[in-house]
Amino acid sequence: MTALSDNRALIMLGALASGLALLGLATLNGALLALAIPPAIFAAAALLDVPDDLRLQATRTLSTERASPGTVIDVCVAVTNNGSHTAPVVIEDVIPAGLELIDGQPACLTLLAPGATVTIAYTVRGARGFYHFSAVQATVSDRLGLSHRTVAVAAPGNILIMPEVARLSHLGIRPRRTRIFSGTIPARQGGAGIEFFGVREYQAGDPVRWINNRATARFPGSLYVNEFEQERVADIGIILDARRGSDVQGHHHTLFEYSVQAAAALADALISQGNRVGLLIYGHAIEWTFPGYGKIQREKVLRALAQARTGDRAALASLADIPTRLFPTRSQIVLVSPLQPGDAPPILHMRAHGYDVLIVSPDPVAFEARTLGPVADLAARIARIERQALLQRLYRAGVRIVDWDVETPLAQALARFTR
Repeated sequence: MTALSDNRALIMLGALASGLALLGLATLNGALLALAIPPAIFAAAALLDVPDDLRLQATRTLSTERASPGTVIDVCVAVTNNGSHTAPVVIEDVIPAGLELIDGQPACLTLLAPGATVTIAYTVRGARGFYHFSAVQATVSDRLGLSHRTVAVAAPGNILIMPEVARLSHLGIRPRRTRIFSGTIPARQGGAGIEFFGVREYQAGDPVRWINNRATARFPGSLYVNEFEQERVADIGIILDARRGSDVQGHHHTLFEYSVQAAAALADALISQGNRVGLLIYGHAIEWTFPGYGKIQREKVLRALAQARTGDRAALASLADIPTRLFPTRSQIVLVSPLQPGDAPPILHMRAHGYDVLIVSPDPVAFEARTLGPVADLAARIARIERQALLQRLYRAGVRIVDWDVETPLAQALARFTR
């Protein structure tokens, strides 16, 4: 508990009393000396009335510490006077920037007796992010209101507002390298599976239902069986482009928010299918979530995305500085980015090093054109041509691209891509 005193009124009153007393002594004027007595008495009373052993304790209660954007959250703070003096106190909670006050008041004025408790309650809501409550401000004063003392009373609390997660169906990805565990991704190897892969000679232990009657009839004396493509899990790295130059501001949302939602939906779907997924947020800094499996990994990724923000560091202005060594060789990379004109060479470099690259690209041209209206029709047409040239260059190099107009649900855009 830290304290900060504000005694300006008391100092002025003391200065007035001292000035009148000195002036009365200098002029031997008894009237001035008499005038100095009332302010001196008031100053002394104020000094004696401010409690020196003020001991406050605060407890914060949140209706939830994890919410989705727009959820109303109830905040309740109870402050107890553990001291031995009664004092008028102004209690004010400090609301983190980014949270919007919906109802109630985060402050109150009360006369707090020893052992008494006062409670302030209000409701807030906010956008995606991490919000930390640290302390409440308690300002105590004397009964005359001349001396003030502000105390910061610790009342910690955290609210994590997670990004919205859209449910996606099966994603059509086929990296060159898969892991040994069974999953949903075609492994380019024959064995037990669903999709037909080829025909081979019968081996001991093969199920009878695999026998290919037509191939066996064409080659008497031998048995041939169908072989199916194995399905396994894979190493997948999701890269979220958080460069400020890639973001476009809209009326109510930014394009980066749609990128975060896409990354969250992709991570949720890929982890649910049993894959080993890692996340790299590239822009403000290089924020790396180590690859993992299961619900714990999903929670780690969503927490990282909840706190993601854009940045304009000069050292990270190009995708060429992405540390691809973090991703296993020949694994799948999913890049969520609106793409900038100079982004083609580093993406082609990934392809040259054996990575399978899928780009989910929120369309910045369509997004900004809706924001600016008809005045930007010509500029939008030029920007559209430039973007199509960039996408065609990447497509010819074997990069798979989902050109996503954010007005269309992501699940629908990915369904068309899969087909």
